[in-house]
Formats: sequence, C-alpha cells, structure tokens
Amino acid sequence: MLQKACTALLLGLPLAAQAAQPSAPSPIAAPLRDLPWGQLNFLHTTDSHGWHAGHLQEPSYSADWGDYISFSERLHEKADRAEVDLLLVDTGDRVEGNGLYDASEPKGRFTSDIFREQDIDIICSGNHELYKKQTSQREYLETVPNFSGNYLASNIDIFDPETGDRVPLAQRYKKFTTKNQGIRILAFGFLFDFNMNANNTIVQPVSQTIQEKWFQEAIRDKEVDLFVVTGHVPLRSPEFDLIYKAIRSQQWDTPIQFFGGHTHIRDYAKYDAKAYALESGRYMETIGFMSISGLRRGGRVASELPEGEIEFSTITASPTFSRRYIDNNIFSFHHHTSLNATNFATEHGRNVSSLISSARKALQLDKQFGCAPTDLWTNRAPYPSGDSIFSWVQEMVIPDMLNDTDHPDTPKLVLMNTGALRFDIFKGPFTLDTTYSVSPFTGGFRQIKHVPFSIAKQLLRVLNQEVPQLQHVPQPLRAKEPVSLEQIETLAAHTESAFNDRHSSATHQVPLAVDDSKASPLTPGYTTSDDAGNDGDDTLHSKIKFYRVPNCIESRINFPGSSTSDKVDDPDTVDLLYGNFIENFVLLALKFLGTDYSLGDTEAYADGQDFTDILTKWVQEKWAGEC
Repeated sequence: MLQKACTALLLGLPLAAQAAQPSAPSPIAAPLRDLPWGQLNFLHTTDSHGWHAGHLQEPSYSADWGDYISFSERLHEKADRAEVDLLLVDTGDRVEGNGLYDASEPKGRFTSDIFREQDIDIICSGNHELYKKQTSQREYLETVPNFSGNYLASNIDIFDPETGDRVPLAQRYKKFTTKNQGIRILAFGFLFDFNMNANNTIVQPVSQTIQEKWFQEAIRDKEVDLFVVTGHVPLRSPEFDLIYKAIRSQQWDTPIQFFGGHTHIRDYAKYDAKAYALESGRYMETIGFMSISGLRRGGRVASELPEGEIEFSTITASPTFSRRYIDNNIFSFHHHTSLNATNFATEHGRNVSSLISSARKALQLDKQFGCAPTDLWTNRAPYPSGDSIFSWVQEMVIPDMLNDTDHPDTPKLVLMNTGALRFDIFKGPFTLDTTYSVSPFTGGFRQIKHVPFSIAKQLLRVLNQEVPQLQHVPQPLRAKEPVSLEQIETLAAHTESAFNDRHSSATHQVPLAVDDSKASPLTPGYTTSDDAGNDGDDTLHSKIKFYRVPNCIESRINFPGSSTSDKVDDPDTVDLLYGNFIENFVLLALKFLGTDYSLGDTEAYADGQDFTDILTKWVQEKWAGEC
C-alpha cells in the first residue's frame, strides 16, 4: 500500500515533532486486554466529528490522528509478518463538533487534508456530511477523490455541482481480495434512512436500495468469502436488519461483518453464528478492533494459517469473530504494538501530528476566554443539579444573555434542546476549542411574541413527553416545513434503543474486576456490555454512572412576582424564544395544543446571534481571567 505524500511535508513542518499534541495529557497506565488477532483484522473509526487532535483534557483519549496513523502502520507491519490481513474502516460523521473543523472558513479547511493521510480501505458518509449543501459538495469533490475506489455510497446520490446531473455520491460497492490471505470481500456503504439532508443530495431508503438490480446481482455473487457492510447506521436498526435478511436470502452461509455508527456508543451485535456487527463509539475516544478467523480463501478452506509472530488455532469451516474497543491513547497503542516511546511513532504519523498542531495554532484554538471554576457534565451528573451543564445554561447563561435590553420587563419563556450541547466542560481553561466542542452548531434563537402563557407553559411537557424522540433528532434541524409526528417517529426508531443503552450504563454496563488485588485503583471509563459479554474494552476501568436528561430545558425571564410574598404570578402572555433548530418541533407542538401559529408568526431574536457566540460572551463576562 503506497503511503500518501503527507501534506505536512509540503508545508515544511519539522519532522522531529513529538507524537500527540503538545498540550495533550499523558495517558494513565492501566490494566489492558490484548487484541484478539485473527486471519482477517479490522480497525474501525466512526463519528469522529472533527476530534482529530484527540482529547486535550482527557488522558484516556488523548492520541491524535497522527498517532492513529502510526498505530495502524505498526499493526500493518505486524500483520504482514504474520501473513494475515488488516483493513481500516470509517463509517462517517467526520465533520461538525470540534474547533479543528468548525473554526475554519470554510469549515473543514484543515481537517480534509489531515483525515486523508490515513489509508482507509472502506469509508462511507454519515448524516452530518449531508446537512448542508457546501458540506456535501466538499465531500463529493474532495473526500471521495481522496479515497477513490474505497469510498462507498450504496444509497446516496448528489446533484453534480458542475453538470447538475444526479449521480452517485461514490461507487455503490466494491469487490477486492486481501493481499496476504487472498480473502475475497464484497463491501457496501450505507446511510440510515435520513431525510434532513440538503436538497442537493438524495438518500434512498434502504428498503428500496436492496431491490435495485445492482444490489441483487451483487449479493448473488458466489465468488465471495466475506460480505462487509459498512454504514452510518445503528447496529440494532431496521436498515441493517433489512440488509442482513437480503444477503441471507441469497447467501445463507457466507459470513457477514457489519460496521455501524451514529449512536455514539460501543456496541457489538450478533445476528447469527456467521454475522456480527461492531460500532466504535464517538469523538476519537475509541478505535474499534475486529477479527475473524476461519474464512475461506478464494473458495478454499484454510487448514492452518502460516506461522508467524502471532499464534492462531487451526482454521475450520466455521469462522470465529472477536472484538476489542481500544481507548485512543498512546499507552494502549504502545502495548498493542509491543513498542515504546522511542520506536512507536512513524515518520508519517509524526508529520500528521505536526500538521494538526500547526492547524490548531492557525485557528487559535487555545485562545482562552475564561476559566471554568468546575466540571459541568452532559450525562455524568443528574439534571437538575449544580454539576449539570444543562442546569448551568438554564439558570445562568440564558437568563443573563437573552434578556432583551430594549424590553427588559417583557416576560420571556425560553426553550432549548439539550442535544444542542454536545460535550462536557472541564474545570480549567475555557478556550475557543472548548466553545466548539460544547456548542458546534450554527444557529441562534427565534421568537413568537405575545403567546398566551396558558399555552406556552405546556410546551415543555409536550416536547419532553409527547415527542420523546426530539433528543435523538440530528442537529441542526432545517426542514422547510414543520415535520410531522410520523417523520419524527421514523427518525427516532434508529436511535432510541441505542440511546437507552448508552445512558443507562448503571444497569447496561458493569464494572470490570481486576485479578490483582494490589493493583492501583481503576480510572473511570468505558465498561461496555454487549452481545459477547463484558470483556470487550481493552482498558479496565471503573464504572461511570450516566443520567438521562430531558429533550428540552426551559428558562423563564422577567416573570412578575408579588411584593408581599415569594409567589410568582403568571403573566397573561410571554415572548416565546426557542433554538432555531427545533423551530419545526415547537410549531408542531403548538398545533398539538390547538393553536394556528406558523412560520409567518416567527422572527429572529437578537438578530439570530449564534448560541456559540452567546456562550462565549457569557464566559468572557462571568469567568474572565486566566487559570
């Protein structure tokens, strides 16, 4: 496999740069499980959302994209010595969610060149690549050519920006043979039934795609040793179930490996004895590892793998599948490659780390707006509480920043979707990078004036109970008309069960025991339970308790009070404010409550100022100073 010429070399960046970002914390030593190598092995990333610099305040996930390149190249060397195969897979949502992507103009100006440096064998699109016209065009004109022959779009079309013709975003599928074992693979790349994409793209429902002639012909190919279905699709979804059943209808015994995404969890699902699926988390926290042994090679059953540095048992006609979720840090990488700080990093990986560092400097991502006095959590603290980021926004940020000085006495009721806040705030420097990690989406507030309070006060209940799926609707929501309840329920079907898994880890995930009673206390982290048990995480952690949060929060500003008691009187009307990405749901809820408000009754509030800017201004005013 030819290594791409690193962009960092073109920029003349120093070759001696250290791996990982200069400000990244050192990983903490922890007990580790080894990788279960097999005949065919995979590394999987998904939902990285621009976090290619790694987590600069979390040691467990502090490796950057350059470190991952070094890791994959060292594992390729290991695989070649053992004469087994290693393939890399990415299943989308590479954009929106971190300053490295969002702070540039145009967005993604640096991340496109950074991401392309990895040699990925199968790659597909997520829904975030399709929300905005300019994002999907960039995907089509840059990312698809960067991974020519490896980028798959089985159910996505785009209108070519030059010709206007409707064409596939990328090729529908690919067939190839692995270089060491000679395993014949037929691969697809799907997106769930997404319908909030920009109007220059078309996502064909999976139920229709599997009826297409090309797909039916592909799954009837008998010269295939393994089907690989990649997709930005939850593992336990109707879409993957349809694809699985379609393949099984023609190939009842051929092994199938699925790689999913979208729900931001670690998950491993068994469909049958020869069909498994892996999802590998979010935000560059996890590198998924998958292995399969016992596969046919060119129609022949391998009786035994060639001898090498890695030991394997005899291959049989019944394949075995194994998985591991790797914490994205240098300590794990060193262990799994049997290398150390002096010999782990490759020249290519160091160059990409340098490129990331230069991009961060150019974007001034370490620019400090203030100093956070405490940790504020999205799901690791109960809501409401003093440690909840949602309570902080509800009780402090919104009342301070959304009180119109021109009408300071007008009662206001403000609704905000909790999904707009994407990540935690850590005690310490609150930087430009922090801003985009917490609130990456462009979008301000809208308002409807003089709404009867008797109606407005019911909206929170409706949005949190009658429409429970609002939490899971991908943001920003930009449909031109209010979406129907049927559309909302369709979207929710893909994410509700996975959300339950992720956010009920007190029962779904269990802590792992350490055999050595004298071992150091475990650090908090992933303790995943999946269809294969609770031994999937490479790093042994103590359990983190997660808490469910509502779909929306509500703030009340300038409500009248009695001068003789603490009782708050109800106003007759309020100005109703809400995040513009939930406008369609608010209008739908108002109709549900018997009103006839429409888009014509709405207007921008505060000139449509982004919540990201509002948040930054609050931090500058209230948390000013260096840490």
